[in-house]
Amino acid sequence: MKSTETTIKSKRNLKPLWIALAFAALIVIVLLPNHHELPIAGQRALAILAFAVILWMTEAVTYPVSAAMIIALVALLLGLAPDMANPDVMLGTKNALKMALGGFSNSAVALVAAALFLAAAMQATNLHKRLALYILSKVGVRTGAIVFGAILVSIILAFFVPSATARAGAVVPILLGMVAAFGLPHNSRLGALLVITAVQAVSIWNIGIKTGAAQNMVALGFIEKEFGVSVAWSSWFLYAAPWSIIMSVVLYFVMLRIIKPETKVVEGGKELIQNQLKEMGPITAAEIRLIVISIALLFFWSTEEKLHPFDTTTVTLVALAILLSPKIGVFDWKTVEKLIPWGTIIVFAVGIALGTILLDTNGAQWLSDKVFGAMGLDHMPLIATIALLSLFNILIHLGFASATSLSSALIPIFIALTSTLAIDANEIGFVLIQQFVISFGFLLPVSAPQNMLAYGTGAFTVKDFLKSGIPLTVIGYLLILLFSATYWKWIGLL
Repeated sequence: MKSTETTIKSKRNLKPLWIALAFAALIVIVLLPNHHELPIAGQRALAILAFAVILWMTEAVTYPVSAAMIIALVALLLGLAPDMANPDVMLGTKNALKMALGGFSNSAVALVAAALFLAAAMQATNLHKRLALYILSKVGVRTGAIVFGAILVSIILAFFVPSATARAGAVVPILLGMVAAFGLPHNSRLGALLVITAVQAVSIWNIGIKTGAAQNMVALGFIEKEFGVSVAWSSWFLYAAPWSIIMSVVLYFVMLRIIKPETKVVEGGKELIQNQLKEMGPITAAEIRLIVISIALLFFWSTEEKLHPFDTTTVTLVALAILLSPKIGVFDWKTVEKLIPWGTIIVFAVGIALGTILLDTNGAQWLSDKVFGAMGLDHMPLIATIALLSLFNILIHLGFASATSLSSALIPIFIALTSTLAIDANEIGFVLIQQFVISFGFLLPVSAPQNMLAYGTGAFTVKDFLKSGIPLTVIGYLLILLFSATYWKWIGLL
C-alpha cells in the first residue's frame, strides 16, 4: 500500500514537468521548418497531437482538462494558419473553433452519451447487479465454476451495459463478497483469481461487441466520415465475437493455471449470493421496464440494416428518450445527472475532432507516409504489416490509461496508412483489426479504467495482473494474426 501511495505522490510531483514537456513539444513542432508537402495547418495539427499524447500518457492533467486545452490550441494555432482552400488568407479563429468543436456533432458522440445513460439506468435500478447475482447463484460453489460464472457475467453484461467500468463495478464487489464469506481476506489468492478474471473478461468483450466500449465508437466515427460506410452491430459481432469467445476459453484456463486459489470449493458463497438477492427484494417495475427496453434495444442493434433502416445511434437515442419519460421510464433527470461522467463525453468529442482535423489537414497522411513509409511496410505482405502494426499498438498502449484517447490518436493515422500502403484488401477491415488491438488492456492495471477500478480494491498486485496479462496478450496477438490469415479473409473483412 505504501509503495502505491509513493508512486501516486511521485506522479503528482512530476505533473508540472510533463505539462512543460507537452508545451515544449508543441512549440518545437510549430517552429520546425515547414515541409512543402505538409500544409502549415497540418503541421500545427501534428504539434497539437504531440501535446495531447504527452498529456494523455502522463495524465499530467485530467482528461476533461486536456480536452479544454486542445480546443483552445486548435482555435488559436489553426486560426492563425493559412486557410488550406485559400492559402492567401488566415483560416480565422472562428472557423478553427468550429473545427475544434466539430466532434460534438458526430453521431458517434451521441451514441456514447446515450450508452452512458443506459449504464446509468442499470446503476439507478441495480439491474446489472441483480443479473450478476442471479448468474453466479446458478454456477455452483467450486472455484472453477465461479471463475466460469465471472466470465459468463462479463459476457452477458457486455450485451446490455455499454460501459466497461460499469460492468466491472457490478461484478467485482459481488466476487469479493464471496471471498469474504469464505473467511479469506480480499487480497487472498482466491480474491486475486476472481477479480482479475472478471476485469480481463470485460476487456475481451470490449472487442467482441460494438457497443461494449467507447473506443469502438471513436473508430467507427472516423471510418464513417472517411470511408462513408457504417459498420452494423451484427457485422461487428460477426467479425469480433469469435475472437472474444476463443479468448474467453483461453482466459478460463490461463487464470486457473496461473493463480492457484486456497480452496477448490467456496463454502458459503452460494448462501451469500442468495442472501444478497433476497436483500434486493423482488424485481421492481422499473427493472422490468428496463429489461424490456434493453431486450428491444439489443434486437434493434442486432438486426440493424437487416430488418429495419434504423442505425445504432438513432435506436439508442430513442431508448434513452423512453428511459427518461415519466411513468414509462426508469429514472428522472435529477437522478441521471449525478450518474453520468460528463467529462467523458467532452473528451470523446474533442478526441474525434482532433482526429478529424489531422485527416482534413493532411497531418495524419504526412505522418503515416514518413513513419510507416520509412519502415518499408508498403513492400511487406499484408499479414506482416498487420503483425508489425499490432505489436506497435500493444507496446504504445502501455503508456495510455485510456483506449479512447489511444483510438483518437492512432485510428486517423491508420486510416491514412491505408492509402500510403495502397493495400490490396478491405481498408475498413484493416482499420477495424487495429481497433480490436487498441482494446487490448490485459497487461497492466493502468491499461484500462476497469482494471484500475479492480486494482483499487487491493485484491491483487501489479505482478499478479502481469502474470495473467502476458499470456493473454501473446495468445490474443497470435489469434489476431491467425484470424487475419484465415477467418477474416474468408468472411470478407480483409
